[in-house]
Formats: sequence, structure tokens, C-alpha cells
Amino acid sequence: MTEGRKVRKAVGAVIFKGEYVLLVNKVMASLLEDWDGPDKGEWDFPKGGIEHKDGSLEEALMRELHEETGSSEFKIVRHLEEKICFLFPPFIVEKSGYERQETEMFLVEYLGDEEKLQPIDREIREARFFKVEQVEGQLTHSDTKELWGKVKDQIQ
Repeated sequence: MTEGRKVRKAVGAVIFKGEYVLLVNKVMASLLEDWDGPDKGEWDFPKGGIEHKDGSLEEALMRELHEETGSSEFKIVRHLEEKICFLFPPFIVEKSGYERQETEMFLVEYLGDEEKLQPIDREIREARFFKVEQVEGQLTHSDTKELWGKVKDQIQ
């Protein structure tokens, strides 16, 4: 590992409502101030970095879920054993100083009305529910698909 590079600690959730799973469409362009190309976004589970002000993993998770969906109507079911770990691409390493991310994942139930989902975070274009059988095909990254393969049977 390159001297001075850090690990970004993060939290994320596999969110379900019945037989549906919530994914967010993350827009890479918002990470790059000078980006002027097209960006269709990446479908992913809601997740994001832990901040110093967060008192616990659960508090960080609820803050992130609110930012990425505009809702606070979530119930944490359990902390998952599985994590999502990945290396950042070089341009993000240069911009952020982080070499990789380790994401603690949770299983979460959405208790609200899906019509009220309205992302606050400018990196999130859309929050949408997909049928359980559609989720793997929607997910962009292999590490996220791998986690989904391990936890999909836990969706109630």
C-alpha cells in the first residue's frame, strides 16, 4: 500500500420492503468537478463514509440512508457478517487520499411509502425498488453482486 493512503470506513444497507429491494443510482460525475461527459450512473446499495460526528455505525447508517433516499423510515434488522471491500480507481485515490473502502453492511427494512423517496445527496440520481430476482442484474459492481449472492436469501 502506498505511504499515506488510508482506508475509508463506511456503512451500507441491503434494504427490503416485502419482496422488493431498494437500490440507488449513483452518479460518478458529481465526484469530479471538471467532468463534462455523460454518466448513466451505477446501481448500488445505499452506502457511504462514516463521519467523525457519527456516534455509532447505526447512527452513521441512518444518516447515510437519509441523505441517499430522503427518508428516515428504516428499521435496522441486523448487522451483516459480510462486508464490501474494494480499491478506489486512481483518480479517486488522488482526489480523496483513500486507497480503499471497507463497508460494514446491514440488513434494513423500509417502513415508508416508496413514492416519498427523494435523494438529498447530489451523487444520487434516483432511489428505486426492484424485485428480488432483478437485483443482481441491476447491480453494477462485482463486489456488490457477490455480497448480494450471500444475503439475498435473508430477504423476508
